Amino acid sequence: MTVPTGRRERKKAATRQKIADTALRLFLERGYDAVGIRDVAAEADVAVTTLFSHFASKEALVFEQDDDFEQRLTRAVTDRAPHEPLIPALHREVLGMVRHCTADGSAPVYRMIDESRALREYEESMRLRHAESLAAALVADPGLPQSATACRTIARFVIDAYALARETADPETALDETFRMIEAAWEAA
Repeated sequence: MTVPTGRRERKKAATRQKIADTALRLFLERGYDAVGIRDVAAEADVAVTTLFSHFASKEALVFEQDDDFEQRLTRAVTDRAPHEPLIPALHREVLGMVRHCTADGSAPVYRMIDESRALREYEESMRLRHAESLAAALVADPGLPQSATACRTIARFVIDAYALARETADPETALDETFRMIEAAWEAA
């Protein structure tokens, strides 16, 4: 996540983080369905309108790094060195995301997600959006000769690799295995 430079931006970022941290704490203490938006706002000492200026929905509070992850994926394509191979750059970025999401203390969060239909559906829509953003970055890269269909396919594979790795006992090994297949598919395209 980029660090805000101005005082106002830093205050907004701190408020956003405070709301997200408060929400997650309450969700884990009381259960996702037992906590309302007003509960989160009151506990974070912000107005409900302030909460909604930072988060579009209750589900978004759980996935507070959603936008950052999406940007990281597209920047893995757009910011790589001119002759750096694409798939290793994506592998490296997804590995960082998997490490973040499988760090100590993340198990209760993913258990909560798995137990909530609303959170599972939100996560799925988020993954599809990430795949579309990644595909758009791939298609826009003039150095990549693959078709739009190939780019969309690889983008979905990359997003699925993240999800599959996160769910295994050995995420890094699973990610390495999956990215070997993604590399082969990219080369075949």
